[in-house]
Amino acid sequence: MTGDGLDLHFLGTGGGRHVMTSQMRRTAGIRLVHDDTHVHIDPGPGALVFSNWAQLSPRKLNALIVTHCHPDHYSDAEVFVEAMTNGTHTKRGLLAATTSVLEGAEGIGPSISDYHKGLVRDLLTLERGTKFSVNDLDFTANEARHSDPNSVGLRVETPYGSIGYTSDTGYFEGVSEQYLGNRLLILCTVWPRSNPINIHLNTDDALRILEEAKPKACILTHFGVRMLRAGPEGEAAYLQEKTGIPVVAARDGMKAHISDVITLQGPRKTDEPMIIDA
Repeated sequence: MTGDGLDLHFLGTGGGRHVMTSQMRRTAGIRLVHDDTHVHIDPGPGALVFSNWAQLSPRKLNALIVTHCHPDHYSDAEVFVEAMTNGTHTKRGLLAATTSVLEGAEGIGPSISDYHKGLVRDLLTLERGTKFSVNDLDFTANEARHSDPNSVGLRVETPYGSIGYTSDTGYFEGVSEQYLGNRLLILCTVWPRSNPINIHLNTDDALRILEEAKPKACILTHFGVRMLRAGPEGEAAYLQEKTGIPVVAARDGMKAHISDVITLQGPRKTDEPMIIDA
C-alpha cells in the first residue's frame, strides 16, 4: 500500500436520543476523503456546522449515505443535498439511503423529500447486498438488525484495505462474517459492558464481533449516555486487552489517516499522533 492514503473524519461520536438532544457528544457523522472524493456517512444534527468547522465543506461531496431513518443519522441530509448540488443549481452527486429514508416503510420515514431526491444525479436505495462505487471506493450494504428494519451497515473496499462500519445494529449470528478481512472496523458501540441492549451493540457484543471478525484495528464510536458515563477509553482498553487487536475510542474531531499505516490524530494541535496499525 502506497500513496497519500485516505482520511476518516469523526465529526461526531455520539448516538441515541439523549446524547443527540443534549449534544454531550456531537452527532455529525463521518466524512471519508480520498483525493478529491468526499463521502459523508450519516449526517445527524450538527453535520453542517461541524463539516464547515473542519473545513470540509458539504459542497465538496460526491456522495451522501444514510444507513437508516433515525434523526441522529439523517437530520442534515437535505441540507447536504442542497450543498452537494451547488445550491440546487447543478444536478450532481449520489444519494444512497434505505427505503425507510427515501420512501418510508413500516411506519418509519421518509426523511428526505421528493424535491431533494430530484436534485441529485444518482439515487440509490440501500438494502442488504447492494453494491455501488464512488470513484475508486467500492461500497457494499451489509445486514443490520435495528428498530428500523431497513437499517444497513457498510463495507468499503479502498486502495488501502477494507473498512467496515456497523452503523446501529444488535448482535446477531452472522453479523461478524460481513466484516471478515477488514483492515479497520468501526463499531457503533452505544453501551458499556454488562448493560444488555437488543437493538444496539454494547462492549460485550463488540468483543464477540472482534473475536469473530478479527480486523487489524478497531475504532469505537456512536456512544450513548451510559457509555459516556462508563468511559469509552476504558471500554476500548478492555477490548484491546481481551483480543490483542488495537482498539481506540473515537473523539469528536478525530481523524484516522489510512495509508501504509493507520494513524490517529486528535482534534487538538497538541495531540500526539497514534499509530494503531503498522
